Amino acid sequence: MYKNPNATGGFQGMRAIDNRTSLIVDPPDGKIPPMTPEGRRRRLAADASAFLAPRAHPPAGPEELSSFIRCITYGAPRLGGNAANNSYYQIVQAPGYVVFVAEVIHDARIIPLDGRPHLPQSIRHWHGDSRGRWEGSTLVVDTTNYSPKSNLLGSAENLHVVERFTRVAADRINYGITLSDPTTWERPWTAVVHLKQSNANIYEYACHEGNQHVMTDILAGARATER
Repeated sequence: MYKNPNATGGFQGMRAIDNRTSLIVDPPDGKIPPMTPEGRRRRLAADASAFLAPRAHPPAGPEELSSFIRCITYGAPRLGGNAANNSYYQIVQAPGYVVFVAEVIHDARIIPLDGRPHLPQSIRHWHGDSRGRWEGSTLVVDTTNYSPKSNLLGSAENLHVVERFTRVAADRINYGITLSDPTTWERPWTAVVHLKQSNANIYEYACHEGNQHVMTDILAGARATER
């Protein structure tokens, strides 16, 4: 990644598993702030469409299943991952744009760096509407306009995310993520993920909405339960 907005370059890395007790650096106690009553309600509703919940709440159709199960998206930003898989990210910079590609589901975010304003509030996306800018050697990405169908720990259309990518060494990037949503949490909070450069391949993540055995099995099980 380069400060020059007209430069090209790239970085491929994975989340470094560094055994920290928490990814959260603000609040200082390392805990996600308390949720609002509305946020707790949305979080419970999201949990009801997760992997185990359909056993207790048989879904009427695929629309009642989460985007995770339907292989639409795991959401952005994504805080999860592990040392074995689903932790790889590829960052590519071209003149006027930066692209973030996640290994899992091959989500790709194309982010303009030309100072254009955010889309109108009436236009919503699964990953929100992102705009990038440089603050010194740090790339700052501001994202709004999330879809009501999005979900990040209970937050959806009111989510505001500010991501900061700082290259602290030739093979290291500190990835800071600040999440704000007064309808979900009592205060904003920030997590930091350490990315380590890797030359490993990013393999196919063979999962898409029309070929998801888990979704098919869940719906078949729901119909059997009804019978």
